[in-house]
Amino acid sequence: MERERTYDVVLFGATGFTGGLTAEYLARHAPEGCRWAVAGRSREKLEALRTRLDLPELPVLVADSADADALAGIARTTRVVISTVGPYLTFGEPLVAACAEAGTDYVDLTGEPEFVDLMYTRYHARAVASGARMLHACGFDSVPHDLGVLFTVGELAKAGPLDGPVAVEGYVRAMATFSGGTFASVLAAFSRPVQMAKAAKARRAMEGRPAGRRVSGRMVGPRWSKEAHAWVVPMPAIDPQIVLRSAAALPEYGPDFRYGHYAAVKRLPIALAGIGGIVALSVAVMVPPLRRALAPLRPSGSGPDAAQRARSWFTVRFSGESGGRQVWTEVSGGDPGYGETSKMLAETALCLAFDELPKTAGQLTTAAACGTALIDRLQAAGIAFRVLDARPRRAPGR
Repeated sequence: MERERTYDVVLFGATGFTGGLTAEYLARHAPEGCRWAVAGRSREKLEALRTRLDLPELPVLVADSADADALAGIARTTRVVISTVGPYLTFGEPLVAACAEAGTDYVDLTGEPEFVDLMYTRYHARAVASGARMLHACGFDSVPHDLGVLFTVGELAKAGPLDGPVAVEGYVRAMATFSGGTFASVLAAFSRPVQMAKAAKARRAMEGRPAGRRVSGRMVGPRWSKEAHAWVVPMPAIDPQIVLRSAAALPEYGPDFRYGHYAAVKRLPIALAGIGGIVALSVAVMVPPLRRALAPLRPSGSGPDAAQRARSWFTVRFSGESGGRQVWTEVSGGDPGYGETSKMLAETALCLAFDELPKTAGQLTTAAACGTALIDRLQAAGIAFRVLDARPRRAPGR
């Protein structure tokens, strides 16, 4: 990326809930000499944010998410763009297009599979040609899971080459509150199952499969897991898709890789209630009057306060097996949806801007684009990656 660009990082959507938290993180942790700016549609709100951050010289860039010319101008001035403007299916495409055209690296925190698949079919080839690295799902969706699997595979490989089947399962536990933007994205995604399936099919036809290797998902449950010491329920999230794309891109995941992704809960009634809630929501959003009635329950721009975020936490525990060897690892941190998501998002952008990384381009995952460099950054920022046990066929006690 050209060093002569005006900025290293531009944060677009900086006045939203997660955007504001990301701006606060950059204000505290951007390295000395980092040239960054905030962007959005309201100059007044951006200037108020600048005042709150006590950074009177912080550049402010004004652009609407639908103004292609203004977005193209922003993309040409910076090395990396962070986008926190969702739902991405509604507001995200023009900025992706601008970055792909300008050869500008792009990161967002979307958990919308349809959006990610559409951006691949529409802009991956252009990004490859321009040299842009396009990274979606760079928050709790899906950094802990994507990099947690990379970390787990790396630990398995320490005992010898992974020349046979590799199986990894991830078990997610969290206590957190979600924002209006997240709720809007969920409603949008659940209301479009046909369009989502069509976008996924088009991506598969374009993407193909890794030559000479097998990568597959594995979902079984609900069930009691001796390994996780909990009831586990398959999670209808983008995370396993991201993990499998990393596995397809990275030969070090072995010739035959399989991944399963689950929510882990202590009691069966909680697991069943969660399944029931997801089913009820997916049915309700298919009815337009019900979808409109649900939207005000969590208004756009709202989110948990500082006290709620301070009480929030997450752990993702991984079981990895290959060649008779087993390793247990864990990724853990604080508030997953906002405090840690803003950290992950900002550190991903800083990693792209400043770290020595393999030469890649196009739509990528964090594991494929940033690898262990981003793990190192997140560990330094307080997100734990640790090995729990490496004994054969034994789960660690709790």
